[in-house]
Amino acid sequence: MMSITKVRKWWRNALARFSPRRRLRVIEGDSLPSRLPRRDLILARDGGEDWCVGMRCPCGCGCAIELLVVAEAKPRWDVEVDANGAPTLTPSVWLQKGCGSHFWVRMGRIYWC
Repeated sequence: MMSITKVRKWWRNALARFSPRRRLRVIEGDSLPSRLPRRDLILARDGGEDWCVGMRCPCGCGCAIELLVVAEAKPRWDVEVDANGAPTLTPSVWLQKGCGSHFWVRMGRIYWC
């Protein structure tokens, strides 16, 4: 018998396969906007150099997530964009505080851990 946690994870991942893909928007500047879009990811670029990806937590809690993509940062994330503008982030995103969400962003979709 599956635990309730496994059932929730299975449903979240099943719904992710049918939900619209998230897109990556690029902005110029040294800070993320005060209001992040509900679904899309924001790539902040300052002087032609990517430095940060921002998004709202996909669990619905609404907290802002800021992930550094500069080589000097630890931890840091890599962002790739496919031909359709769908982003992939590596490694996974795990919020240690707040809601504790742990997920992957792959080809514009959220996959829960």
